[in-house]
Amino acid sequence: MVLSDKGIKKALKAGEITLDPFNEEDLQPASYDLHMDENLLLFDRGNNSLIDIQEPMEDLMVEHKMNEGGYILHPKEFVLGNIKEITGVDEKHVAFLHGKSSLARIGLLIHATAGLLDPGNTMRLTLEMYNLSPLPIKLYPDMKIGQITFERISDVCERPYGSKGLNSKYKGDMKVQGSKMYKNYVD
Repeated sequence: MVLSDKGIKKALKAGEITLDPFNEEDLQPASYDLHMDENLLLFDRGNNSLIDIQEPMEDLMVEHKMNEGGYILHPKEFVLGNIKEITGVDEKHVAFLHGKSSLARIGLLIHATAGLLDPGNTMRLTLEMYNLSPLPIKLYPDMKIGQITFERISDVCERPYGSKGLNSKYKGDMKVQGSKMYKNYVD
C-alpha cells in the first residue's frame, strides 16, 4: 500500500523512512518532491570509445559540479546526477523514484530503469537523466526534479539491501556513482 501524506509523516516520526531534509511544503498527497543535487557525472568521450560491462568503469565518466548557472542537457545526452535529499527505508518498506509530469512534458527523463530504493538502504538516489527533446534543457541545482513514493511491503524482508551475498553495489551512496556492473563478473 502506498503511503499517503499522513502515512509518510507517521513513518518519518517512527523512523521507518528517511527524508533528510524534510520540508512540509514538498509533501504531496501520496509522494514527496525531491530536489537535484549539484553533482553530475558526464561521459568522458575523449578518452573512451567503448563500454565493456565486464571491465571496471572508473574512467568512463568525469565529475562535474553545477553552479547556480546550471547545466545544459543537450538532445540525446545522458548524464548521472543525485537527489539532494537523503532517502531511506527500513526492512518493512520500499520506495520508488518517479519523474515530475512537468519535466516529462518537455522531454526530460530522470531515471532510465533504476527507480527502486530497496528495503534496508539509505542513500542519495541516482538520477539517470536523458533529454528526449529536440531542444537543450537547462537544469539547475536545487530544482524540483522528481518525487518519491513509499510502500509498506507484505512482510519484513529476510535479506535487506546490503545483506551478505546480495552484491549490493550501491548501499549507502551519498555521491553519484558510475556503473559497477563489472562487479557481477568478479569472483
